[in-house]
Amino acid sequence: METIKTLLDHKTIRNYKSDPIKDEVLDEILQAGFRASTTGNMQVYSIIVSRDAEKRKELCKLHFGQKMVEQAPVLLTFCADFNRFNKWCEQRDAEPGYDNFLSFFTAAIDALLVSQNVAVAAEAHGLGICYLGTTTYQADKLIDFFNLPEGVVPVTTLVVGYPGEDPDQVDRLPAEGVIHHEEYKDYSPRDIDQIYEKKENLPLTAQLIKENQLDNLAQIFTYKRYTKKDNLHFSKVFLDVLKDQGFMNHEE
Repeated sequence: METIKTLLDHKTIRNYKSDPIKDEVLDEILQAGFRASTTGNMQVYSIIVSRDAEKRKELCKLHFGQKMVEQAPVLLTFCADFNRFNKWCEQRDAEPGYDNFLSFFTAAIDALLVSQNVAVAAEAHGLGICYLGTTTYQADKLIDFFNLPEGVVPVTTLVVGYPGEDPDQVDRLPAEGVIHHEEYKDYSPRDIDQIYEKKENLPLTAQLIKENQLDNLAQIFTYKRYTKKDNLHFSKVFLDVLKDQGFMNHEE
């Protein structure tokens, strides 16, 4: 029940105290991550722990200047990692065949499952967390920063620290917007209106529409937050990363 409460109480924290996290607390949080489900128990992921203040300042720049990166005492970068597994196979005279997109996807799933275990464990210890989507946008630069070898790709980052704020919970879509029973039921225009009604009528939404001088919340997402131009650019960058890191071989 405590785990469920932790999950239901989740808040995204963007402002942190500088208080350090004790080694034993961090170790327990990471151990919780290790117990996450993984594909075939291969554990094809790695976690880079960044605690050094100067390095976090540099990482802050790479994460588009989000101040919480240097403010919080710990930054965890979760990587899809077939490098270690490939080396093990080769040292045991077993030829690995994991240089393809499916293998990257497998490793990315492992890394994300682990990251969520870590996030829940951190919150259970009274810590705050925030996921950084900038990890995939800046994957090429993070690869250079961390000196990642072929077979390793950063997929997400967690900021971890003691909260310096107590924000309201972010809204979520109603259950009927995301749950399908037995088979997928496509959404009618009426369904879409009902699912997004609460989100579209929040005071914050009205404020954002006014500030951005647009007609509705959907336009804020498509024209301001996640534009087609940016999506195409960062998609190309990330596909190049997968090729350079050895995950785009589709030959027999």
